[in-house]
Amino acid sequence: MDKQHLRLILNGKSAGRSDVRAAVEAVRTMGHEVSVRVTFEAGDITRLAREALRDYQDQKIDTLVSGGGDGTLHEVVDAVLHSLPEGERPPFAFAVLPLGTANDFARHIRLDPSDITSCLRFAARASAKPMDIGEVNGCSFVNMATGGFGTQVTAQTDPNLKRVLGGAAYLFTGLNRFSELAACQARIEAEGFEWEGAFLALAIGNGRRAGGGIRLCPRAKLDDGFLDLTILPFPKSGKAIDLLQTLLDRGADDLTHGLIMRRVRHVKIETEKSVQFNLDGEPRNGQSWQIAIRHHCIEMRR
Repeated sequence: MDKQHLRLILNGKSAGRSDVRAAVEAVRTMGHEVSVRVTFEAGDITRLAREALRDYQDQKIDTLVSGGGDGTLHEVVDAVLHSLPEGERPPFAFAVLPLGTANDFARHIRLDPSDITSCLRFAARASAKPMDIGEVNGCSFVNMATGGFGTQVTAQTDPNLKRVLGGAAYLFTGLNRFSELAACQARIEAEGFEWEGAFLALAIGNGRRAGGGIRLCPRAKLDDGFLDLTILPFPKSGKAIDLLQTLLDRGADDLTHGLIMRRVRHVKIETEKSVQFNLDGEPRNGQSWQIAIRHHCIEMRR
């Protein structure tokens, strides 16, 4: 096996974890180089991503590893892509060291967040495969963009609850906020598809899961050149609570009769009022959303 140079951008919240230190030492013992950069404050990921691109010229970084949750991966990939000239692909592959609460993308590519050493060894040994990236109003997302009540659950879940319950915290919070359910009125257009109405939740998936393992786009693929659009219309029968509970508890698989699902390359969403979208768990607010797929935009160790 050729010697690899892994550049690890590590979320500062995880810098003191003993399993992270053990993983770095284990991979170095395999003969690979692991250079670590730790974030401390807002803006560090963009700075460190640009540093990695500069260092590549002299140090030939093979893989840029995102050490954190889905939000950290989102920031790392987005920062690299926005630091390159339009249309230019990153010179290195990406990999994930899953240190977050939900780790939805890591689970999609079958990484085990409870075994950090194996995850970093995987980053050093796995093949780099082409992968698509989603884009919302010019901002990249790796796994999924979600809108509606479900995104409010993600943004408002207490960090202490997430530490105790893990991904189940999203379900706990959702079940305790049913009194605030409200419909989001929208017009959605894609190639060969138009829909207008009130929705309870929607998802645009490159990956399959969000919000701590909820299967919102169960048939999405990371490299097929499509995004999977899932719309959960707001029910007229007053069964919003039952619908949302089923979605949070069992995912889209058990709501096939209540869902609208399409494979799309481009989506335009206009909402009557400002609505929150989460890009890999990172919140954005607005009323007009242009969403597209960038086919085989990066390579990922997966």
